[in-house]
Amino acid sequence: MAKFLTNRDENYAQWYNDLVIKAELAENSAVRGCMVIKPYGYAIWEKIQAELDRMFKATGHVNAYFPLFIPKSFFSKEAKHVEGFAKECAIVTHYRLKNDPNGKGVIVDPSAKLEEELIIRPTSETIIWNSYKNWIQSYRDLPILINQWCNVVRWEMRTRLFLRTAEFLWQEGHTAHATREEAVEETVRMINVYSDFAENYMALPVIKGYKSESERFAGAIDTYAIEALMQDGKALQAGTSHFLGQNFAKAFDVQFTDRTGKLDYVWATSWGLSTRMIGALIMAHADNHGLVLPPKLAPLQVVIIPIYKNTGQLEEISGAALKVKADLEAAGMTVKYDDRDTNKPGWKFADYELKGVPVRIAIGPRDIEQGTIEIARRDTLEKQTVGMNSAVSHISVLMADIQSNIYRKALEFRDQNTRKVDSWTDFVNLLENEGGFIMAHWDGSAETEEKIKEETKATIRCIPFDSPEEDGKCIYSGKPSKRRVLFARSY
Repeated sequence: MAKFLTNRDENYAQWYNDLVIKAELAENSAVRGCMVIKPYGYAIWEKIQAELDRMFKATGHVNAYFPLFIPKSFFSKEAKHVEGFAKECAIVTHYRLKNDPNGKGVIVDPSAKLEEELIIRPTSETIIWNSYKNWIQSYRDLPILINQWCNVVRWEMRTRLFLRTAEFLWQEGHTAHATREEAVEETVRMINVYSDFAENYMALPVIKGYKSESERFAGAIDTYAIEALMQDGKALQAGTSHFLGQNFAKAFDVQFTDRTGKLDYVWATSWGLSTRMIGALIMAHADNHGLVLPPKLAPLQVVIIPIYKNTGQLEEISGAALKVKADLEAAGMTVKYDDRDTNKPGWKFADYELKGVPVRIAIGPRDIEQGTIEIARRDTLEKQTVGMNSAVSHISVLMADIQSNIYRKALEFRDQNTRKVDSWTDFVNLLENEGGFIMAHWDGSAETEEKIKEETKATIRCIPFDSPEEDGKCIYSGKPSKRRVLFARSY
């Protein structure tokens, strides 16, 4: 229950961990750094997956699946890519076990060593472009617009449920195009899809922009990102879209004949979003009572709880409650009638608050007499009594209001915690005392960027697309700068 949650303002990290566990979203597994996503947490992922999948298909993409295992030699073909992932790779070296002759369980059979080691995918560019080489000969074969839903492994030393785990679930899009312009257009399109999803479904305001060269995806020409601000003042990268140029096509010799008969290398993109978005939902919206889920992503949108003293009252309440449930379901809502006799109504109220169910309905004997229901909304904890016959119309409007209110609250928080800074002293003081997003001038050099990171643990989250040209001086070096960039400490 919520009373077992650490206070968010006293220990944000512990509050987060408590909430993930108590709300039954996930738990640590027997494998170090990996998690078990429990049914309620997975139900949220399924909602995220369903909406994104629909949006991908609406933009012409199709789903496929590629192997989990990638030959080590594939990673040697694109130098920046292998450098970017070398320290995170898990490697398969043998393919068989045998009984320990000393009777101590099983051991790796030393005679079963692979001729070439296999990398458990940290991302799939290499294995996919090896396939694209066989699929593409002519401009008639382009574009290829493929997405896959899968798991990846990146060997993390410091992990936190949903935010950073050795294995996580995600989607990764990989597209191939005949021209640079088409590939750039695709890269922009997909960061806009992510932004649309974050704001309209997750109720999460984001800032779109370019990554600095140091922060780009390994092997990319450009990386676009959406950045969100969490309630502790740290940033979270919520999705990325990469313009890969011809790098992977050249690495895997993927050429095509264009409309003029000329042979050229294919242009590429990739883009991805993961289960860390569940972490974003928690850290952007939840409170000391538990989760606050936007209705569009809530596995359960309405719960109905009977208030009764005897079986006679329960039977009468159940008839009315099931009618309300059927009407709400007919209007497209997911509804649960919780008439379990193993827990009292107060316990149920707290449990559904903890799980972030957007709307709770209570029906008691007096409501049956008066033809009313009591409605409580999770985002504000406000209650009101409405006529039973108007439940569907009222709650339909309420759902839209809850969705927009959650977004509005997050946007107000971000705006209040986004500040312009022109001096190094103010920059450091803000990071230490308040956090949040900081818009400041940077001289454009990787050296300055690294120094700022070393001294403050803040990074350039992105160079916002809408950041206007503005003459200024870099907060660290004092050298000229043409625009402000977005700094923050991050997850």
